[in-house]
Amino acid sequence: MSEKLYLYPVWVRIWHVLNALLFLVLLVSGLSMQYSNPNVPLLPFNVAVTSHNIAGLGLFLLYLCFLVLFVFTSNRKHYKIELKGLPARLIMQMRYYAFGVFRGEQAPFPTQEEAKFNPLQQVTYVVVLFVLYPLLIITGLPLMFPEVIIDNFFGIGGTLLTALLHASAGFLASLFLVIHLYFATMGASFFSNFKSIINGYHEAH
Repeated sequence: MSEKLYLYPVWVRIWHVLNALLFLVLLVSGLSMQYSNPNVPLLPFNVAVTSHNIAGLGLFLLYLCFLVLFVFTSNRKHYKIELKGLPARLIMQMRYYAFGVFRGEQAPFPTQEEAKFNPLQQVTYVVVLFVLYPLLIITGLPLMFPEVIIDNFFGIGGTLLTALLHASAGFLASLFLVIHLYFATMGASFFSNFKSIINGYHEAH
């Protein structure tokens, strides 16, 4: 019999859904600007640019809201990484994802009320939220106002370097999204983790 834990407060769920929607707009519009055939674009170029800029600003504001709530709510405890023994715990979790989950083994770090993330999730989310997101923002905002970008950085055009960093960060964020969606299916049932974003309850095995 499964156990339900209330782990996702309303603000986390709202932030998560809005964040996902905005990122999808950024993904489609970014791909349209970068890689689609100019004669048959995914989106008309002006629509892609406008929607990308609006979604980018929206994501920036959402990120600021996340930081404020991160500081002033207890949710931040789930992101506190215990460094002692971390490599061994990461290897255990990666082994479980690679083999154990398909053999029906017990998760080495089951979700708990005081620790809703396993070690691999903790490290990944910290990197995404506190390294990748800031990189997307600090490279994306200047591209909206290219006149503020320095002309030359150690022999490389400032705008080109900023654009390359932004595209690279966008690719990594897209890769994270795909992996995140895949691992979300590894719950008590295929859709249980997706239902958590609606009702706030994690359904444990």
